[in-house]
Amino acid sequence: MRSILSKRNNLILAGFVLVKFILQYLLINPAYDLQRDEYLHLDQANHLAWGYISVPPVTSWISFIIKLLGNDVFWVKFFPALFGALTIIVVWKTIEELKGKTYALILASTALLLSVLLRINILYQPNSFDIFFWTLTNYIIIKYINSEKAKWLYAAGIAVAFGFLSKYNIAFLILGLLPALLLTKHRTVFLNKHLYFSALIALFIILPNLLWQVQNHFPTLRQLKELADTQLVNVNRFDFMKEQFMFFFSAYFVLLAAFIALIFYKPFRKYQLFLWGYIFTIALYTFCKAKAYYAIGLYPVLIAFGAIYLEQLFESGWKKYLRPISIVLILIQSIPLFLFAMPIQSPEQIQKSLPRYQRIGLLRWEDGKDHNMPQDFADMLGWRELAQKVDATYSKIENKENTLVYCDNYGQAGAINYYSTYKNIHAISYNADYINWIPLDKPIKNVILVKDIYDGDPSRQKEAPLFDSTLAVSKIENPYAREKGTTIYFLKGAKTNINAIIAKEITERKNH
Repeated sequence: MRSILSKRNNLILAGFVLVKFILQYLLINPAYDLQRDEYLHLDQANHLAWGYISVPPVTSWISFIIKLLGNDVFWVKFFPALFGALTIIVVWKTIEELKGKTYALILASTALLLSVLLRINILYQPNSFDIFFWTLTNYIIIKYINSEKAKWLYAAGIAVAFGFLSKYNIAFLILGLLPALLLTKHRTVFLNKHLYFSALIALFIILPNLLWQVQNHFPTLRQLKELADTQLVNVNRFDFMKEQFMFFFSAYFVLLAAFIALIFYKPFRKYQLFLWGYIFTIALYTFCKAKAYYAIGLYPVLIAFGAIYLEQLFESGWKKYLRPISIVLILIQSIPLFLFAMPIQSPEQIQKSLPRYQRIGLLRWEDGKDHNMPQDFADMLGWRELAQKVDATYSKIENKENTLVYCDNYGQAGAINYYSTYKNIHAISYNADYINWIPLDKPIKNVILVKDIYDGDPSRQKEAPLFDSTLAVSKIENPYAREKGTTIYFLKGAKTNINAIIAKEITERKNH
């Protein structure tokens, strides 16, 4: 009987995984390009290193695999979908470890499938990897609590290390769990020598990245300061807490059940570590005025606890009829997610529903202002157009090998490198990781200059004395693109040593 149930449950899990992959491909309107961050991450495959200004190295490893597979959009979307599916699988295994049965498995998987993870997993960003490693770490901690076997401490150390190499955000999970351990009987783990050996293994794994940070004068810390000064300053703490509720809105009752269970349900008392960990981590994020989505990794394990508690609550009598009703409720409540949080509608269709988007805060960008498109969607428009127009200019230049394509930001440079038919074009920028990738091995005679609408120098007075001629060639015209108005200039015939000017600028920016 147990074997039959196991096979049935495995088939159900396989069904969830299949649906997960299908949805991640279907929920993107073909009107959209990739998102600006995706281009930067894909370009890292061409510059493998143990660290980057923007992210730790795991993303570049996956980008290299995508490159070997042909760099097609299919594979770009495959890997975040894969890690989203793996997150569901780990929660499934967590529920099995906690002795949950079929209903709990289905309820939790449905809650995860129809949640903010749909939005997260359509983008090739480290967030998908980050959430997976948070979930995996929590699962391993449960395995250790149940068995007290040292091997799970070592597994936790490895999971945290690779989570760290995916996104430094996992440090907040650890910072939340440490005081949580002190408040529970699990504080005895601090007397276990294997905890410290596992920490040493984790340190050994992340050491190459730490050395890279030292050698490059901790560029990530400088980036975090810039982020705090330019973006996090616009974060409202009330909005942070409100968005926590929105991430799993379709299954809010499952999360509510998790909090109740971790406080009052006797079989879960030994897992109260996760309740305290949640409280400390959220408090830390709130104090730091962090972006709301940084905390998403906290919720999958809570979904597991809530699903099991509801399974027990709806076990017999008339309450058993609440089981199918709860699944249907999640399906119904997920409809707004499909309508507004996913790029299913074309930009033109979105314009017809702008007031609705505004009411739920989806038009607010990181600058704290409302715009005519959700920021992520606007960041998925205009890139192919930019690359085509740069190619049109590049094709007319005779001296291509001495022509530099310089861009204002990493999105522009990455999109040109991804879409350009000229694979040796190597667009660059002083922005983000590109400042470390600027080739100066050949004398620069011409420059294709890509400047955004906020540049403030449309006549190119800054560059005019350095070249024989400067000409505005074309601009991005997509009215819904975040890069609308970005202009392409052709600067012909350098009259001075452009390489030396660029080298000096790189040095000054890095020192700054």
